[in-house]
Amino acid sequence: MSDCAHPLGRGSIRGMSAIDELLRRNANLTERTLGDRSTPQPSMRIALLTCMDARIRVFAVFGLAEGEAHVLRNAGGVVTDDVIRSLALSQRKLGTREVMIVQHTNCGLQQVTEDGFKDELEEASGLRPTWSVEAFREVKDSVRTSMNRVRHAIYLPHTDQVRGFVYDVHTGQLTEVV
Repeated sequence: MSDCAHPLGRGSIRGMSAIDELLRRNANLTERTLGDRSTPQPSMRIALLTCMDARIRVFAVFGLAEGEAHVLRNAGGVVTDDVIRSLALSQRKLGTREVMIVQHTNCGLQQVTEDGFKDELEEASGLRPTWSVEAFREVKDSVRTSMNRVRHAIYLPHTDQVRGFVYDVHTGQLTEVV
């Protein structure tokens, strides 16, 4: 556990919010991250989609420098309409040509069901979500589904270089899904 916050986000040990802690860390940066900030076009011409899970340190896992890749994140690292929107902009306006999808072991989306979570939200708010939760049981199947969504997206001109992987959050190993 870090010395700044409780792992479940219930306050801070130092008495400051998580946002305040992040601002403090930013102000104290002594080494700036290396990379090219001269253009919004990623130099490796790749867009990488992964989960929002805090255990996945995308830049460290892939040895990325700033300016090399577009990194998209959401719950589960699944391809949704919003991901297709981002990929369409990434490819058509910013020159990416490859898509790498990385989901992971021990994902929170494996612990919920589509209807169960929607029921919970409807009970709490009075409204049922219109969007899909994208819950899944088998991560490899979810990766395949996401790869197929990219490969068949009519708005994307570059769908031939789409590859998917499962990242093991305990070992750091990547396993390609075919």
